Amino acid sequence: MSKDQDNNGPNSFGKMFKVNRSSILVIAALVLILFVAFTVRIQPIRWEIPLGQIHLNEYDPYYQYSLTNYMVENGLFSPYTDHWINYQQWYPDGLDMSGSLPALPMTAAVLYQAVSFLGVNVDLMTFCSLLAVVLGTLSCLILYFVGKDLGGRAVGLFAALLLALAPSFIQRSSLGFFDTELPGIIGLLLFTFMFLRAIDQKRSLRGTLIYSIGAALSLAYFICGWGAAYYILGLSALFIFAIVILKRYDRRILMSYGISMGIGLLIAIQFPSIGYSYLTSAPVLLVATAFIALLIAEFMRHNISTKNKLYIAVAAFAAVLVSLIPMVYFGYIGDIKSKFIAVISPIARASTPLIASVAEHRVTAWANIYTELGICILFFLVGIYFTLKNPTNRNIFLIIFGVTGLYFGASMVRLLVIFAPAFALIMGMGLIKLLKPFTTLLKETPNTAMKAKRKLFRVNKEFSILGILMIFIILMTQFAFTPRINGNELVYTPRAYANGYMPTSISAAGLPVVPYEPLTQWIDMLQYTNNNLRPSNVVVAWWDYGYWLSVVGNVTTLADNATIDEQQIENIAFVYMGTEEQALKMLSTYGQQNVQYILVFTTLYIVPSEDSETGYVSFPGNYGDEGKWAWMARISGGAKDRLISEGFMYPDQAWTDEHAFGAFDETYNQWMWSVQGAETVIYKLLTDVEHQYAAAHPLVTATSVVNTELQYLTAVYISGLDTNFNQQGDLIPLVGLYKIDWAAYNKDHPVR
Repeated sequence: MSKDQDNNGPNSFGKMFKVNRSSILVIAALVLILFVAFTVRIQPIRWEIPLGQIHLNEYDPYYQYSLTNYMVENGLFSPYTDHWINYQQWYPDGLDMSGSLPALPMTAAVLYQAVSFLGVNVDLMTFCSLLAVVLGTLSCLILYFVGKDLGGRAVGLFAALLLALAPSFIQRSSLGFFDTELPGIIGLLLFTFMFLRAIDQKRSLRGTLIYSIGAALSLAYFICGWGAAYYILGLSALFIFAIVILKRYDRRILMSYGISMGIGLLIAIQFPSIGYSYLTSAPVLLVATAFIALLIAEFMRHNISTKNKLYIAVAAFAAVLVSLIPMVYFGYIGDIKSKFIAVISPIARASTPLIASVAEHRVTAWANIYTELGICILFFLVGIYFTLKNPTNRNIFLIIFGVTGLYFGASMVRLLVIFAPAFALIMGMGLIKLLKPFTTLLKETPNTAMKAKRKLFRVNKEFSILGILMIFIILMTQFAFTPRINGNELVYTPRAYANGYMPTSISAAGLPVVPYEPLTQWIDMLQYTNNNLRPSNVVVAWWDYGYWLSVVGNVTTLADNATIDEQQIENIAFVYMGTEEQALKMLSTYGQQNVQYILVFTTLYIVPSEDSETGYVSFPGNYGDEGKWAWMARISGGAKDRLISEGFMYPDQAWTDEHAFGAFDETYNQWMWSVQGAETVIYKLLTDVEHQYAAAHPLVTATSVVNTELQYLTAVYISGLDTNFNQQGDLIPLVGLYKIDWAAYNKDHPVR
């Protein structure tokens, strides 16, 4: 047989596709990790199937859904070319949707049209809900490749597994969480992967260019997907400063950084929601300063005396400073938005009740940090040590990523999701470094020529097995069984499983509990408004529920989670904390013709009465407006001077916070309303809903006292009145819709 024939034979074909055993094991492990990531995130579907509709989770995803729906119906760029203003939100001015970030809705719209073209029949909301799970799983795959580049395949596998089971990331990538964090994390991880490959000194010039362009596209996607893109800009600039200070500058870094930042920003600013003003924001100027530092480092590589180098450095610094002063003075440099200042300095949030009222904007509690890190913090610290011990360019980037991610994650609970991939990478590095001595000893074979040393080897091997077993036990405690409430029953489930085992917020009626079956109070209310109200009817509600009412309920709202008009939210807060006369006087400024309804959401604890074997009593819960009204008092109280000057708030009944409306009674462990508090709209609505539930259930006695009846508000529908309670006690959500009687108000308050 000739040589050519042999090369074309079946043996050569087998060699071409030969895969070694370790590669098969890695692929199998990676597929298993991705399967775990997917199944953990898909769990909430068990509450959606009985409803016949898969919903989105929380509130903000409905905003992204409305954008996606508009793009599907009118074209990808239609919200921007049409300058779409949604008049069902932020009545009467409407919400300018052309200022929305495009990455997520465009991604969803393109993929939805693709699957529709292939003949897959699925409604858009279901598709968007499921897409969150797919993108969350994809993020774990990307992190595997990042970890593989940093420390090998083992580090990549552990990092992917840790991200797949990270509580903060599960919460923001599970079924229905169709929000900005999804493109944000994908953009962050892709940029990290591409940029670190681009600055690799062993890579060819062609490879550097390709990966630099990939990093630029990833950066543009991040900027167009999540407002937290300021983080990656700052992280990259800090990395460049560190490289220059540590004298690790390389011309490849200058080229990669310039291409990545230049092309990435150039693409991003083409969208109206970003715009050219983005280039004058403080974080982008920090990026420009870092680029100047690289240029100076490149210039100083040449044969220049130390004295001249010093002159050049001082002159460059002075030039930058002289350029910045007039730009700041004349307002060419954009200010950092208040919420980003609040991230850098958590103390700033205390002076802004609107930001502080949002749970995800609060300082991260120790309990949240422990839930996120657990006992794996030990391996994280070890990873920090080994990463510092080997200060390569990649490891320097990873250290800065980990330290800054930890700071911002501790500053705001929402940003733990940024820290999650950094934690997974560094912990994976530490874990592999710890295991390496033990696995090395297990692989060694004893020297048969030395009998005494065979005994020593056997002891070392036993200690190695013991060490690996201890590390395995420590790791298992991270994913151990933890208690959670399932209905009224205390059950124990694996920690990662428990983090994903939560229904979508709307299917749990806005309650942070795991019910036995879907709670449909909010869904029923939104169906009622959809069927019985006109889209132009304005429903006054606390801003939390704005997206649900406008997108699902098909009515018009005064405010929603966009929080674009702080003064309007202050007015809504005043409506609830004022008397009926004050509330309607404020609402009449928005036009009586369309502002017809006001909504309240409350929860009641129904418990057996101590005085009767068959009776029950109701107490206010803490998950509805009965737990949020204090923020209404603080937010409206912050506008006290304006509201007094405009004639809405009376000076003798003015307030700055909730203490004007009562005090907490430690004896009864509940809030005791004052006379002024009992006259507020929020108290009257909460009390009326409670008494109507008690009237519908004769065995229940309401504990709240009705001092005065509603004058100008009449209940038209209370969702949940027919909800039965458990005999051992239960938590009942109720949503009440009240119609405003403008005729009676105008009769008592004629226009002069």
